[in-house]
Amino acid sequence: MGDSDCHTIRNICILAHVDHGKTTLADHLIAGAGSGLLHPKQAGRLRFMDYLDEEQRRAITMKSSSIALKYKEYNINLIDSPGHMDFCSEVSTAARLSDGALILVDAVEGVHIQTHAVLRQAWIEKLTPCLVLNKIDRLISELKLSPMEAYNRLQRIVHEVNGIVSGYKSEKYLSDVDSILAVPTGEMGDENQEFIEDDEEDTFQPQKGNVAFVCALDGWGFCIGEFAEFYASKLGASVKALQKALWGPRYYNSKTKMIVGKKGISGGNKARPMFVQFVLEPLWQVYQAALDSDGDKAMLEKVIKSFNLSVPSREFQNKDPKLVLQAVMSRWLPLSDSILSMVVRCMPDPIAAQSIRIARLLPKREVVDNGTCHDVLAEAEHVRKCVEACDSSPEAPCVAFVSKMFAVPLKMLPQRGPHGEIMNNFVEEGGASDLNEYFLAFARIFSGVLSSGQRIFVLSALYDPLRGEGIQKHVQEVELQSLYLMMGQGLKPVATAKAGNVVAIRGLGQHILKSATLSSTRNCWPFSSMVFQVSPTLRVAIEPSDPADMGALMRGLRLLNRADPFVEVGVSARGEQVLAAAGEVHLERCIKDLKERFARVKIEVSPPLVSYKETIEGEGSNPPENFKVLTDSSEYAEKTTPNGRCVIRVKVMKLPPALTKVLDESSDLLGGIIEHKPEQRSKRLQLLNATEDDNPIEALKKRLVDAIESDIKSGSKEIDSDKVEKYKNLWIRIVQRIWALGPRQVGPNILLVPDSKGEDVGSSVLIPGSSLVSERLGFVDVSCAKTMENDNAAEAGLEASHALYMEAESLASSVVSGFQLATAAGPLCDEPMWGLAFLVEAYIIPSGAESDESEPSTHQQDLYGIFAGQVMTAVKDACRTAVLQKKPRVVEAMYFCELNTPTEYLGPMYAVLSRRRARVLKEEMQEGSPLFTVHAYVPVAESFGFADELRRWTSGASSALLVLSHWEALPEDPFFVPKTEEEIEEFGDGSSVLHNTARKLIDAVRRRKGLPVEEKVVQHATKQRTLSRKV
Repeated sequence: MGDSDCHTIRNICILAHVDHGKTTLADHLIAGAGSGLLHPKQAGRLRFMDYLDEEQRRAITMKSSSIALKYKEYNINLIDSPGHMDFCSEVSTAARLSDGALILVDAVEGVHIQTHAVLRQAWIEKLTPCLVLNKIDRLISELKLSPMEAYNRLQRIVHEVNGIVSGYKSEKYLSDVDSILAVPTGEMGDENQEFIEDDEEDTFQPQKGNVAFVCALDGWGFCIGEFAEFYASKLGASVKALQKALWGPRYYNSKTKMIVGKKGISGGNKARPMFVQFVLEPLWQVYQAALDSDGDKAMLEKVIKSFNLSVPSREFQNKDPKLVLQAVMSRWLPLSDSILSMVVRCMPDPIAAQSIRIARLLPKREVVDNGTCHDVLAEAEHVRKCVEACDSSPEAPCVAFVSKMFAVPLKMLPQRGPHGEIMNNFVEEGGASDLNEYFLAFARIFSGVLSSGQRIFVLSALYDPLRGEGIQKHVQEVELQSLYLMMGQGLKPVATAKAGNVVAIRGLGQHILKSATLSSTRNCWPFSSMVFQVSPTLRVAIEPSDPADMGALMRGLRLLNRADPFVEVGVSARGEQVLAAAGEVHLERCIKDLKERFARVKIEVSPPLVSYKETIEGEGSNPPENFKVLTDSSEYAEKTTPNGRCVIRVKVMKLPPALTKVLDESSDLLGGIIEHKPEQRSKRLQLLNATEDDNPIEALKKRLVDAIESDIKSGSKEIDSDKVEKYKNLWIRIVQRIWALGPRQVGPNILLVPDSKGEDVGSSVLIPGSSLVSERLGFVDVSCAKTMENDNAAEAGLEASHALYMEAESLASSVVSGFQLATAAGPLCDEPMWGLAFLVEAYIIPSGAESDESEPSTHQQDLYGIFAGQVMTAVKDACRTAVLQKKPRVVEAMYFCELNTPTEYLGPMYAVLSRRRARVLKEEMQEGSPLFTVHAYVPVAESFGFADELRRWTSGASSALLVLSHWEALPEDPFFVPKTEEEIEEFGDGSSVLHNTARKLIDAVRRRKGLPVEEKVVQHATKQRTLSRKV
């Protein structure tokens, strides 16, 4: 491995939707590589890469694992990845270490939600993709399609996948859910399919050889090039011409022996494209000959004779027709040869790939060179050039990226080293050795040569080489203990590994939490962070059954946090240990690992802790109503500090939904901009996949303005352009007055700067604000903002003493802190607020007559606490009161749900959806199959146990996939009391009204947090006495 040439290495991963055949395909590639690890007859049944008990039991892949294959003179590192949405973090780790991706799509089920996700991941990581259409045999044996119908179906899938990729290339969709909802129902009719001309810019084109048609279970597959070679001599055409002609509307005229277009054929509608005539029809004939009871066995013998296949007579004369078919097809069109030859031909080697991917892996940094750090910058640039060129010489700086840590039982570590020496595997490591678990790093070498025993620097994502010694916590120097070549579950020790290889490294367990950059020099920028498609939304509180086991549980949680790239571990405000996972399946696996591997204690798991938000009723996109709220002096909540020196008035209005969404999604970038840290901002940018030449502030500003405009237009369809412009300008004026965002300085709520010309309260001074956030976002010129502040100061100075104004200015931070506290915990159930704009006017009144006498003033200060704290508390209370006055509403997270159901189970499926408060978006029949595809929104709170209930009610025939989509306000009023006659007639009088859904959700959260809940503890007390009294 140490001597392998970079040009002969290929690093590939297999990506697809769940159950589309990734692990089965990997089995055949392993068996076909001739390594002796897997017998060809076991391929597809053994699931070699799924070596965990839980994976075999559930029949799904739960982690990405690598294996090194040998094909001709090429070394192929194959990474199998999960398809379940809960384990999409593993897809990110696999994609980061690969140069190419095999995208699998089921020919029967077509494109699904996870297909969108993996295509997006491949595009983000700049991988070279190849398309593999799997389960072609199901078109023949299950759906009984004719070759022409099958061709139309395959062409439609290729066209749809190309459409998704081109959408991502043009950065059209912000999320996978957006891209699914954008696809119109019944995109095109079957009859038009054969006339689609392939666009030259399409990513996947069968005639270019980057699309394979396979049946992974039976072990056969082909690219168009193989059939072009079969027919070249027979038809007297060149292989290149045939390869172009075997896909698309090209026909073969048997009389003239020429390839013609649609216009050149004489057979009319009966003519078949060449792909149907020369590729699909022979396949159909072989299948019918093998599987039909009256099939023509001579046809099979003809195939065996024509292609000189060596099929043992024992297999050919087998009573099971399926085995006969497998024996013939796997020898005629061997799957591993087709796929691996496509990989070698279409996917780049590490040298070519890293020059393409360098902008994603190590983006160029804009750094002002002040002369002091010239050497550091020069070396960092040299390292970047070596990574770009994949320099594998021993002199080159060694750079590697660890995408995840994974735990391996001690018994799985090789006992002997690369030269046969006995290895010491009992080195103490990270508290896991007493559990017989060792942590290995899953890494890819991007430059130089890595060797066991080498000393290397571990750089975290926040490391900055320019800050030198002052940032020690982000860099550590460690010695690598061993290097292994991963062979699925097995590990093969190696002494050295060159650039371009994927290896497992032992000795980093205590130094890396989840991912890191390894470098032989300190003067190296860390690699950009990986992008995860979803965030861990399912949170549960866990505690040991026996309190004495708390230490073991804490240690187990630390190990789990390191072993799983996606799990999050923390402590709640109530002191509970909280575990956050991506979904139910992921959570179940984490709990099982904790119980059996990492903590080894009995654990109690709470019901899921669901997050909510709080907002107010109202159309955020209705500007006249909103501005009335801000200008109307009567609609406000007023609070006074306990010492009576500060009067606070708060007005609140709702922001447009699209503006709220942009603020929420851009929180990472906003954090970097507001904190004014350019190096942090560049790191945040990588998460948003911004290109190098983008100005991040301008891009965000444009998105905010576009969001405002789209909301104004969607608010009223008949609005004319003048009003749109007028309302837009009004909103821009509001956006120019942003003082702060909240909660945590980056949330979707806005604090507006108060207008200094507002109504005064006595001889008071208004606490001034500064449009700091608007300044940083480029909505306000800095000099202009300074002038406004000076004007405010001048006006204030006319009315009050300079000392009072200075005091008011010093309390500005208290107002912001009060706003942050209020938006972090709303009035309904202490959940964060969502999409609100607050205008806080805080007036300070002079101390008055008492100020001359120092004693009472001091006493007053002591009695009520520090004045800044009083202002903060009063602002928080006033904001919460203002929300309660404006019809508060609960906002809940929604999952986008994709369901596949047979027609006969539609009734039970809709019954389950209605019980879960789901909202159906669309339903459509899948052409050529008895399945319905239904898209719906399901509240996260109702999703627990949803998949199990759906399977139970539909006898296992339905499958559902959930992905977090958006936040949505519940229209119900939690404090609803019937007032009109109709309401009283429908709901009863006030005493017997049942709580609506919103109130039930609020009460459940309040009960969980230990907040007071209005409920009757005793009902019908007179009926609860016992019948007999024993005195």
